[in-house]
Amino acid sequence: MVPDFIWVKAVIKAIVLPPTGPLLVAALGLALRSRRPRLGAALAVAGVGALFALSMPIVAVSLLRALDDSPPLDVAAARSAQAIVILGGGTRRNALEYGGDTLGRLTLERVRYGARVARETQLPVLVTGGSVYGGTTEASLMRNALESEFGVPVRWAEAQSRTTHENARYASRMLKDAGIDRVVLVAHSFDMPRARAEFRDFGIAIIPAPTGLPSWDFEGPLDLLPSMSGLQGSYYAIYEMLALAVRTVTPARP
Repeated sequence: MVPDFIWVKAVIKAIVLPPTGPLLVAALGLALRSRRPRLGAALAVAGVGALFALSMPIVAVSLLRALDDSPPLDVAAARSAQAIVILGGGTRRNALEYGGDTLGRLTLERVRYGARVARETQLPVLVTGGSVYGGTTEASLMRNALESEFGVPVRWAEAQSRTTHENARYASRMLKDAGIDRVVLVAHSFDMPRARAEFRDFGIAIIPAPTGLPSWDFEGPLDLLPSMSGLQGSYYAIYEMLALAVRTVTPARP
């Protein structure tokens, strides 16, 4: 039986990305300490040092800005588009307080910003996102939140996709069937470079509407201390950098 590539990718992500990746390097160093003291010590220091650095907010912001420096959406330019596409970013399975599946944090941030863009531009909305690990699809949860909580109607809901590539493939079909080839794309800043490239490959012109834009504002010494928010920012940045690198060396996919 061939394993589902989604699960294979999830395992690789868990092993390579921080915090596990640097910790495995440090663990390898400790394991080699008795046979190769210098190499073992170097690997241990490198692993711990990398984890410390990647947990610093100033490092996370630098990585995120190096990945994407898109400015905030120009609403006047956005009105030249024909629709708004909001990418899913994950769900919370079996959320007890909601009595079932609900939007994950990233998806909720995108939905909230997408609702604002929709009100400002009066463009029709397409939401895209399937069910990656089972449960309710992202698209249905996004539609429900937009319509019942934000008062924004959703014209199209694409609920098959499980990856950014599939988001673009399936959503572009729906858009082209409606005669649309230019959209405002709502996603997080770190996801925007790859998402734009994927939609461009399917003949859809993109006006980026990034949310979660990283700020260079220095708030004091705490920006130099490790934090969970810093580590999370570095995680997103490194994942997208690796995904873009893989995309450049793999054949174009239909």
